[in-house]
Amino acid sequence: MREKSTGTVRFRVDPENLPRLSGREAAALRAREVDTRDIPSQRGVSWTRPGALIAAENKQQVTLRLDRDVLEFFKETGKRYQSRINAVLRQYVEANRKTG
Repeated sequence: MREKSTGTVRFRVDPENLPRLSGREAAALRAREVDTRDIPSQRGVSWTRPGALIAAENKQQVTLRLDRDVLEFFKETGKRYQSRINAVLRQYVEANRKTG
């Protein structure tokens, strides 16, 4: 059975057998200048991990109807899209508790 073609071209680079650049390609690469003036300084910045996830024991499974475009938006953000939907709903709850 043949795999259906999606039109996606897959290319894998073998690190042990890298393609060679021509002299012109190598010179063009060396001549390129990258403008880094708009990149903020990272000196003194401490990186932290995202907030702790809510334990699965605290969650309850429900059936929820969402608009198709809303669901597609979150699915396009990758794995764990349901956790991101939950985070957005949590922010809404917290904002409404404050204004309560």
